[in-house]
Amino acid sequence: MISEIRVRFAPSPTGHLHIGNARTAILNWLFARHGNGTFILRIEDTDEERSTRESEESILQDLRWLGLHWNEGVEVGGEFGPYRQSERLSIYQSHGEQLLREGKAYLCYCTPEELEARRAALLESGQGVKYDGRCRALTVAQRQAFERERRKPAIRFIIPEKEVTFVDQVKGEVTFPPESQGDFVLLRGDGLPTYNFACVVDDHLMEISHVIRGDDHVSNTPKQVLLYEAFNWTPPQFAHIPMILGADRQRLSKRHGATSVDAYAAKGYLAEALINYLSLLSWSSESGEEILSVERLIKEFDLSRVTRAAAIFDVAKLNWMNGVYIRNLPAERLVDAAAPYLQKAGYALPERDLLATMIGMVKDGLEYFEQIVDKMAIFFVDQPVTANDESREVLKRDTSKKVLWSFLRVLDDFDKLDASTFRSMMKHVQAETGIIGRELWMPIRVALTGQTHGPDLPMVAQIFGKEKCHRLVQRALAA
Repeated sequence: MISEIRVRFAPSPTGHLHIGNARTAILNWLFARHGNGTFILRIEDTDEERSTRESEESILQDLRWLGLHWNEGVEVGGEFGPYRQSERLSIYQSHGEQLLREGKAYLCYCTPEELEARRAALLESGQGVKYDGRCRALTVAQRQAFERERRKPAIRFIIPEKEVTFVDQVKGEVTFPPESQGDFVLLRGDGLPTYNFACVVDDHLMEISHVIRGDDHVSNTPKQVLLYEAFNWTPPQFAHIPMILGADRQRLSKRHGATSVDAYAAKGYLAEALINYLSLLSWSSESGEEILSVERLIKEFDLSRVTRAAAIFDVAKLNWMNGVYIRNLPAERLVDAAAPYLQKAGYALPERDLLATMIGMVKDGLEYFEQIVDKMAIFFVDQPVTANDESREVLKRDTSKKVLWSFLRVLDDFDKLDASTFRSMMKHVQAETGIIGRELWMPIRVALTGQTHGPDLPMVAQIFGKEKCHRLVQRALAA
């Protein structure tokens, strides 16, 4: 009986944190927090050609941005370290040698070129691709001959001829037939471990209780189960969560849009919204609700509610959800989140209270903060741009010209312009022209903002002030 929940997220630092991997990290983190367990961050960096410290730091930054703080692991430490696989090579070597001594593994002298040639031949003949075991029973003379050629042997595991069955927390009982597996490499000739070997050794020594990962790893699990048996170790519980697919039901990739966490952060998505959305890909709350705080997600998360069906990444739904979170932000955080995008656009920002008012006027139309640059352009660009043909058609109408001329005449009667004054002015314009409703308000909106829809017009006029409103209406009449 497992008394303590210990889960791990173990990314390879070969690029940015992918949305699919982020979902895996989130579910592990929620599971650990729900069970008052331990969330461990391990870096699987044994791919020397592709792994970089820059990628590792990028992944750590993304996890911090999401708020997925780890209890043990790189930068934090812990009693089961080191937590980078590149720093654990002697551990893998000793365990590989143990299996050699016990007759559960053997030295394989096959070169990569020989293995590739045999693989190609098997594919061409339509046979399954697996190692043929030719180095299992080498004589002493054959081994010595290979060593004289300076071949560096790999350590290859002997696959028992038996069915492998394990119970998955999501998929139920899973069985692999004996012929599905071939002897596989534990340690390469250069001393680096393979994924399956390092993963098993680390998960056991770090006392991992549950392995929650994508179901693209299901095919690795029988190999890992056999390794646990070879060492006489108890395997953790496995939970393979469904893949994330694009709208075309193909594996999520760049053709579907942004696929990395940092890309969504850069566009101005909120971390809590992204956690909320990704947690609902293959999992759901018993309540049926979709807007769930992190606290509720932690309280309600349960592996039994993870579905087996593939999850579809719906950007439109993510945008809707992020918009809900934006609209519910406190004013202070709203300003903090929006200001960097406005500054990057070169806008000269007003004092904070006025900026908060301006942002509050456009926030209901936001799906992510990068959009705020266009939404707030009306406040910073002196010459409004008619956004579409509809706007231009509005200004061509005779009724629109009557409204605009009347507006200018009435405006001259006021020393200053605020929202209340603007509403009074519009009543005067209505009385003078006899024009009401949309035909009254739309020409003024288009003249001031260049758009047929937008934020509260009296407040826009107040922020613009009398002089700017006068100038913009004159320009509209001259257009």
